[in-house]
Amino acid sequence: MAEDLDRTLDAVGPRLKQLRLRRDLTLTELADETGISVSTLSRLEAGLRRPTLEQLLPLARAHSVTIDELVDAPLTGDPRVNLRPIAAGDGSTILPLTRRPGGIQAYKFVLPAGADDRVPDLRTHEGYDWVYVLNGTLRLVLGDDDLLLRPGEAAEFDTRTPHWFGATGAGPVEFLSLVGRQGERAHVRAAPGPAGPP
Repeated sequence: MAEDLDRTLDAVGPRLKQLRLRRDLTLTELADETGISVSTLSRLEAGLRRPTLEQLLPLARAHSVTIDELVDAPLTGDPRVNLRPIAAGDGSTILPLTRRPGGIQAYKFVLPAGADDRVPDLRTHEGYDWVYVLNGTLRLVLGDDDLLLRPGEAAEFDTRTPHWFGATGAGPVEFLSLVGRQGERAHVRAAPGPAGPP
């Protein structure tokens, strides 16, 4: 029993780091959001310190996960995924559809209507992405290609290719995304190339 508890607590650090990198946050930004010092957050992520309940609560709130998800508590037999939307600063919403770290991750994205002349901020990361449009029109800038995907259309690509997703001026867009295991690494900015009109 004590060994199980030790294993569970030892796994919290890497999970905390993964959640922070998925949100593309620095330790300083997370410290500002949670009130936990940068040095404490660094030691927690490195596994040099075990988290207390007082630390887990603000971290779970900041990452929009339950404490059970943060510590990878044993499943209760309920197969439902607890959908907790993550609101991004640009008005978009991300709904994680998988609840375990690692492996293929599934997300539903809802992006607000965008300006048709918006300059994309292309990014790269390791892995592969598969997207499927549910509603609206998705603008996908992939390297030198500027594509419009409509409901029922899908795209699959190596995420080391600079890419960007956005909605058009016609309205919001909803799409599903499956990201390969390495796709959870922090995004790296890539120099945007010329993009034609949508």
